[in-house]
Amino acid sequence: MKMTNTNHSKQIERAMLALQKQKKTIEKAHYRLNYHFMAPAGWLNDPNGLIQHNGLYHLFYQHHPYNADWGPMHWGHAVSSDLIEWQHKPAALAPSEVYDHEEANEDIGCFSGSAVSCREELVLIYTGHISGRTPKEVQAAAVSQDGIHFEKKNKNPIISEPPSGLSEDFRDPKVWKYNDTWYVVIGSSINGNGAVSLFQSNDLDTWEYRGIALEGDGTQGDMWECPDLFPLGEKHALVLSPMNMENGKNIVMIGDMDYSTGKFLPESQKEIDDGLDFYAAQTFQDEKGRWILIAWMDTWETDFPTKAEGWAGAMTIPREVVLDEQNKVKLLPVRELENLRGNQQQFSDVALNAGESFDLNGDGELAHSYEIKVDIKINENKGKAGLHLRASSDGQEKTLVYYDMETNELVVDSTASGGATQPNISKTEVVVQDTISLRLFMDTCSLEVCTGDGGAWITNRIYPEPVNTGMQIYTENTNVMVEEVNVWSLKKVIE
Repeated sequence: MKMTNTNHSKQIERAMLALQKQKKTIEKAHYRLNYHFMAPAGWLNDPNGLIQHNGLYHLFYQHHPYNADWGPMHWGHAVSSDLIEWQHKPAALAPSEVYDHEEANEDIGCFSGSAVSCREELVLIYTGHISGRTPKEVQAAAVSQDGIHFEKKNKNPIISEPPSGLSEDFRDPKVWKYNDTWYVVIGSSINGNGAVSLFQSNDLDTWEYRGIALEGDGTQGDMWECPDLFPLGEKHALVLSPMNMENGKNIVMIGDMDYSTGKFLPESQKEIDDGLDFYAAQTFQDEKGRWILIAWMDTWETDFPTKAEGWAGAMTIPREVVLDEQNKVKLLPVRELENLRGNQQQFSDVALNAGESFDLNGDGELAHSYEIKVDIKINENKGKAGLHLRASSDGQEKTLVYYDMETNELVVDSTASGGATQPNISKTEVVVQDTISLRLFMDTCSLEVCTGDGGAWITNRIYPEPVNTGMQIYTENTNVMVEEVNVWSLKKVIE
C-alpha cells in the first residue's frame, strides 16, 4: 500500500532535533519525577495508543517537542518490557499532511487516538486537527512494521467528517475488535450534550457509521473527550473525559454493549479519581489479560510550575481495572510496581491518643519517592487520622492525607504544601467498618492515594520545597491504633 511519508519523516526529524535542544534545559530541574513517566522534555498531555504488541508495551502520548507549552501536537513514544522502566523512542507521529498540518497555524496536529495490532503491523488511529477549517477534525491512520517508524496511510482520512447532527468537535478514536469486526468510538457532542459515535470496519480502512452509542443526560458535560469502550468481566466499561461537567473530570460507566443495535446501556457511573490532577484516562488489555489504565497526571485547570524547568506533564502509575462481585469498579496498582521497592521500614500496633503523632523516617532514600501502606483501626466516630507528608522542619508546610470519621471521607489537603503547589482540598466518600487501609505513592512532585481495595483514588500534583521531607502519622480529636505501616523507598527509573 502506498503511503504518504516523505514530509512526515522530515517533520519527525525536525521535531527530534528540537527535542535534543530542549533536553539541555532540564539538566538541573528540581521536580523531575523518579518513577512516573514523563517526556524527555517539552509538553506532554493525553496518553495515546496504549498497547502491548509482540510482548512489548508501547506508550504513546500527546507531545509538543519544541517547548514546554501546548503546541502543534505530535505523538511521543516510549516502550517497556515491564510497565515501569520506559525507553524513549523517536516521535511516532508529527503533523505533516493536509488533514493535520497547516502553515502558520499553531492549533493543529495529530490529536489523541489508539493503537491496535493487525497481524504483525502496529496501527495507530488518531484525529487530524486543524482549527479554523471545516471539518476541523478527521480520523487518520498510520502503520508500522517494526513498531518504531510509522507511515501515514495514503487513504487518509479514513473518516473524513463527523456524522450529521454531531458538533465539529469529533476526536479521540478508540479502536477494538469484537467477533472479527473492528469498532471505534469517537468523542463528540449533540446539542450541547456529550456523545459517543460508533463505527465499524472489516479492514481498518473503510468505516461504516452505526450511530450514537450513548448521549449524555444533560448533567455529564457538553462534550466527551477520550472515550474508551471495552469489555470488563461480564459487562462493558465506558471511560469518558467530559468537558464542563460539574463535579466530574474523568468518569467510568458500567453497563451492557448491544452490538446488534450499536448502543451502550449504562447501569452505573463513578468518578475514576477524585483528585485535582487526573484526566484523559485510557485503557488497554495486555497479554496477561489485564485491563490496565493510565491517565494524564494533570488537568487543563491546574498550573504547570515545571514549565520553568523546560517540561510539563506526566502520567499516573499504571492501574489494573477490575470489577468486584457487585460490578463496582476497582483500580489496583499493577504488581510490577513492587519491583521499585528498596529500603523498607515497618511498624505495628502503635497506639495514638488524640493529638499525638508518630514520626516516620523522611530522610535519605525516603525523602521524595516512596510507597506507604497503612492500616489504621478506628475506635471512635469522631476526629481525623492520617499522615503529614513532605513536611517542613517547623511543621508549617505539609501535605495532609487523612480519614475524617465524622464525614466518612478520605481527604488530601495541599493548602499548606508550600512551594509552587496550587492549594486544593480533594475528597472522596469512603465508608469503613473499623479499619481504614490506605496505599500512597509519593514522587518528587506527585501524590497518588488509594484505599486498600482500590475503590477510591485521589491524585494530586504537589510542588513543595525539596528540603521538606518530614513524614508523620497523626491524630486529631480521636484515639486510634495503627495496626501496621510499611514504608518503602522507590528507586529512580525514569530519565
